[in-house]
Amino acid sequence: MKKLDLDKEIEEIILAYEKLVLGIERKALNDTSGRAYGGIIRAGKGRLVESIAKHIVILACEKLGLDPNMLEITKKSVKIPIKKDYIDRIKNEKVKEYIKQHIKEYYYPLTVDWMVFVADVPIMAIECKAYTENAMLKRILVDFTLLKGIYPNISFVLFQLESQLGGDYSELKEVPLGSPSTHTLLSYFDIDLNIITLLKGERKVDKPIHKKEFFKPLTKESLNNAINKMAEIIKQHIPEIQKRTLIRW
Repeated sequence: MKKLDLDKEIEEIILAYEKLVLGIERKALNDTSGRAYGGIIRAGKGRLVESIAKHIVILACEKLGLDPNMLEITKKSVKIPIKKDYIDRIKNEKVKEYIKQHIKEYYYPLTVDWMVFVADVPIMAIECKAYTENAMLKRILVDFTLLKGIYPNISFVLFQLESQLGGDYSELKEVPLGSPSTHTLLSYFDIDLNIITLLKGERKVDKPIHKKEFFKPLTKESLNNAINKMAEIIKQHIPEIQKRTLIRW
């Protein structure tokens, strides 16, 4: 497969971002399907962030010299099984026995935005957001905790255009100090969360970036930082991949 030109790929991501974000409001205003304006805006930004995240993973693997044929980025659902100790705690014997007899039906279908596999080795779960505030983060942490019960060794990534988490997540520092609320939430979950933010400046409800006067540029520096962070996360899993596949690179 042809080697990707990193600079060209980054430029194309920026062009796509500018075209899509600045065109989202026009599309929403011209829509005649009866869909709510806000829903169209959210859907457009959501798909954009997912697309950028997927491309960043591909470019990070390219930077590491990873064979792209080994890479799988998927949305497939993961079955989270019911916990056996919960069944044991059920006081009603009729309910308990019914669940035991139908145990294969008792699971929660969990889907995150992207699951990343390399040579069939699960390495990463990515949740993509146009922006994230702490109430949303609680849900993300619950989902990741459920997923960790199935894949205890994978990495967890929150990939966002803008941050509304407070602190300095929106300053695009190499090592953000974070915010009091976010760190407090994280302290209650056994999740090592990697937060990747693309746009500088805290998200403001009354200054949406799809409006020209509040538009925020997506920069080459920001995308390069995202690629480097993603490559570092993937790199942590290389020993496991090598061990399970006997592949060296």
